[in-house]
Formats: sequence, structure tokens, C-alpha cells
Amino acid sequence: MNFIESVKKRAAAKQCTIVLPESYDERIVEAAAKIAEEGFAKVLLLSDNGRRLPNQEKLSSSSIEILDYKNHTDFSAFVQELYKLRKNKGMTRENAEKLLLDPLYYGAMLVKMEKVDGMVAGACHSTGDTLRPALQIVKTAKGIKTVSAYFLMVVPDCEYGSKGVFLFADSGLVEFPTEDQLVDIALASAKSFEQLTEEEPVVAMLSYSTKGSASNERLKPVTTAADRLKKLFPNLKIDGELQADAAIDADVGKMKCKGSKAAGNANVLIFPDLNSGNIGYKLVQRLAGAEAYGPITQGLKQPVNDLSRGCCVEDIVGVSAITCLQALKTRTPLY
Repeated sequence: MNFIESVKKRAAAKQCTIVLPESYDERIVEAAAKIAEEGFAKVLLLSDNGRRLPNQEKLSSSSIEILDYKNHTDFSAFVQELYKLRKNKGMTRENAEKLLLDPLYYGAMLVKMEKVDGMVAGACHSTGDTLRPALQIVKTAKGIKTVSAYFLMVVPDCEYGSKGVFLFADSGLVEFPTEDQLVDIALASAKSFEQLTEEEPVVAMLSYSTKGSASNERLKPVTTAADRLKKLFPNLKIDGELQADAAIDADVGKMKCKGSKAAGNANVLIFPDLNSGNIGYKLVQRLAGAEAYGPITQGLKQPVNDLSRGCCVEDIVGVSAITCLQALKTRTPLY
């Protein structure tokens, strides 16, 4: 069983409901039909005043609901709730009503009010348009100040990581993370990896330098973030700064940083900035033929995930399955 199939199997045991608000995109309709066929989740699609969805005849499953949200009885209650949430930011009831006509805002409110377990969007909206409602309505999880994004990479025939499975972060959201943000990103990524794979995370804070082989001001956030995490969470296997080969290759790791808990065995790779994180995941995806699932958002109270506008049906299905797992309550980690 490959990785994403194992995710779907675990998600099926919970039977979450995922809202896909971009219902007038044909890819979304096809993905909803496939999710229903595979049976790992229920799907809620949003209709605009009853207007027929593309290929709606494919949506005959009882696991799919089409909601005429603008005319639903919850609409006025959601307007009031959004007004209460944002009135200190200058929100009026009129503005709240206008925002909730946007299916992405309505979808985020469905998540907030626990009418659904998570939202997946972005097939035809920018990252900013997709995540803005989540940040304003769902908000960040307790103890986390930084919302970040990762890619779950599944590399075929790979001896590194967890049998070729890696988490790359931040590869989709935080452009130039500070030391504090790197701490948040690394901790959230470790928890995300454990949640999705049920394996122990081994975290490498990446750089062009390994353990002082180079020194400049731009390395300080990486090294100090790694040191802070080691002190705060002694049970977490983490090290940095590490070059990529020292992070994932056991022989190189032993040679460059003997005695390290993480060097040579990392499965969670934390990049120093969005440039390197985004370049890294795309290179691995194309050159190694890896499956890349993401960007997956972490740090929110409830899961809302952003698709690439170039996504295919299988991408939507895969991210929906991961979103289901994010919604599950898991044991408290040791860190």
C-alpha cells in the first residue's frame, strides 16, 4: 500500500466532512465524485442560488451534499458570528454579509462553526484569497503564532527519510522566517509528520553550512532556533544547522556531526526561507519523480488547505485525505 492510500484508509475510519467551496470548477466536481467513490470522507459542495454544477450528474452519491448556501438558514447566523468575531477590527454587519457571499469565507465559517471538519480550496483562487478567510475566522492554534505550509514528499525507491517519505517546510507560505518563526515551523512540522505518518519525526534545520563550517548573520536564525528547540524539547530529535546531505545521508551525517540525534536520518527538512523551500520541493518532485502533496497548512485551529491553481483531480483527492487526518485528534506527542 502506498503512502496516500494508507492516509485514505486511516481517514475512512473517521468519515470526516470536507467542504470544497469552488464547486463550479470541473476538477472539484470530479474530485468530489472520486472521494465519494473511494469512501474516505463526505463532501459538501456550495451552490450559488441553485445554479447547476458542471457534470452534476456524477454527484449522485449519498456522501455528497450540495448546499445552496446563500439561501440556507445558517446564513444569517453566520453573518452575526462573523460580525462578532471581527467587529473590533471595524467589521460591520453589512460587510460581514458581503464577505459571506464569497464561498471561501462561507466555507471558513463552516469550519469555524464545526459544521464540517475541514476545507480544501485554491484550485481557482490565489493563496492569499484562500488563506485570508481562514486566518480571520478559524485563526491560529493555541501556542502557535505562525501559520506555515509544508509539502509531504513521497520519493519512489528511496532509502532516505522514512522509506522515501519527507516533510518539507516552509515551502509555501512564510517568505523570510525569523528565529521565532523557524521555531514555530519546526515544531508544527514535527507534529504534522507524526500525525500523518505515525512515525517519529527527525528534524533537520537546513543551511548551506553544517555545524559552523560557515558563519554569517543569515545563519544565526537557523542555529539559534535549533538550539532553542533542543533545550525546550529534549525528546525531539533535531539538529542544525545542517547541509542537506548531512541531514539525510547516514555516512555523511556521521562524518560531519558525530553524535547528532538527527544528522543522517532526517525526515523533516526545515528550510531557511521560502526561496530554498519552494525550489527544493519542485526539484525533488521533477528530478526524482516524487509525489508532492501540498501546500498543507499547519498552525490553524482547524484544517484549511490551499491547492495549487495548477492542481489535478488526484491532487485535490490527496489533499482532502490529508485534511481529514489533520482533523483527527491524536495522542499528545512527547515534545
